[in-house]
Amino acid sequence: MKVLELKNVSKVFYSKTQETQAVSNLNFDVNEGEFVAIIGPSGCGKTTVLSLISKLIQPTSGEVKLYGGSNVGYMLQRDQLFEWRNIERNVQLGLEIQRKLTEENKRYVENLLKKYGLWEFRKHYPAELSGGMRQRAALIRTLATNPDLLLLDEPFSALDFQTRLDVCDDVYAIIRSEKKTALLVTHDISEAISLADRIVVLTERPATVKAIHEPRLNHIAQPLKRRESPDFSKQFELLHKYLHGETQ
Repeated sequence: MKVLELKNVSKVFYSKTQETQAVSNLNFDVNEGEFVAIIGPSGCGKTTVLSLISKLIQPTSGEVKLYGGSNVGYMLQRDQLFEWRNIERNVQLGLEIQRKLTEENKRYVENLLKKYGLWEFRKHYPAELSGGMRQRAALIRTLATNPDLLLLDEPFSALDFQTRLDVCDDVYAIIRSEKKTALLVTHDISEAISLADRIVVLTERPATVKAIHEPRLNHIAQPLKRRESPDFSKQFELLHKYLHGETQ
């Protein structure tokens, strides 16, 4: 069942002196329970696509359709935890903003903290946590509002390489365990292959879909282990060619 569908979506930004087309005739969908990645050349409009899906901006033409509810969770490049709030209060923030901090929802958040190893750190402040733990807290904050669709905007880019690999495994396991649908924007081809069921490859700006690739590595449970697959390097080479215009 579809959770998201983009139909002939275009977006033009206007200023006093010029117009810039960021997205052109974009078509793809995301099914329930899928983990889909978007890759494309730098500056092609990947984050604009997420802004369109989350309704932060409206398309100039075409349609962005969300099915089964419009509750979208957005996880940014940096964890954006408030340093003056402890972890428990940080992960409750979305519920506070939506005025949904009920006893039932508090218990749901408590269970997430216990399930994913942050319960004993709930009274700690962000500065006292490692980068990986902070990112886990940011994901729990996003999950706390029980979104139908998770949008992940390069959520690992601020981490060092080794931490990034560990957190990738961590975040992937949590999303799968909670049976969430996720759409990840990344500039990292390896990350996309190791995490995604399908990869949407965008062209240079104005972004449109150049290809949709299926890694077919679901039989391997962990993203880190997928990187060791014999098929991994072949898939990397193919996607690299797509991004650099070497294949149609």
